[in-house]
Amino acid sequence: MTYSGVVKVGGPADVHELRDLMISKVAVGSMNNNAYLLRCRESGEQLLIDAAAEPHTLLTLIGDDSVASVVTTHRHDDHWQALGEVVAATGARTFAGRHDAEGIPVPTDVPLDDGDTVRVGRVELTARHVAGHTPGSIVLVYDDPHGHPHAFTGDCLFPGGVGNTWGDAQAFTSLLDGVRRQLFDRLPDETWVYPGHGGDTTLGDERPHLAEWRERGW
Repeated sequence: MTYSGVVKVGGPADVHELRDLMISKVAVGSMNNNAYLLRCRESGEQLLIDAAAEPHTLLTLIGDDSVASVVTTHRHDDHWQALGEVVAATGARTFAGRHDAEGIPVPTDVPLDDGDTVRVGRVELTARHVAGHTPGSIVLVYDDPHGHPHAFTGDCLFPGGVGNTWGDAQAFTSLLDGVRRQLFDRLPDETWVYPGHGGDTTLGDERPHLAEWRERGW
């Protein structure tokens, strides 16, 4: 089946099947948050990105194989409402950006700095620090050796713009500069973007609009 990245709360997961990795996307909670379950096809190990809400939905998605790690992309509470229950049920290690860890009530086992590696089985992802939406927001990048990269951007990048900075011009500049430097300057247009809410996009679809976003200020 073709992956679309379109999911809705209460609906089924959409699964992106790569050669080494399976990515299951589900929408949960009142703010239509996306959670992503990554499964290494060789080892079967699993990693969850953003235990946002609805622990029963997430634990059902995880299934009997459990989950080894949970990465929280940033400290806003709509991205960790189910974290405590998921960790209690699975014993998973917790990861978050070093500068956001103190704002997440579930202790962070592994604080992440820019460039750190996060592993799920045989697959490696790279953490990229992008400040602005929060001080310690991280993006996870999987550079698929068999195809194009995949970026899990939390609330840093969406179709049509960067995340909310609530009118703070300094935070907006930090976020836009960080997204440009960490993603657009490093990765090709084919890079698939999985945001924290809503539908997916690619860097190629968004790249022509960077100057427009800077001019409008959001």
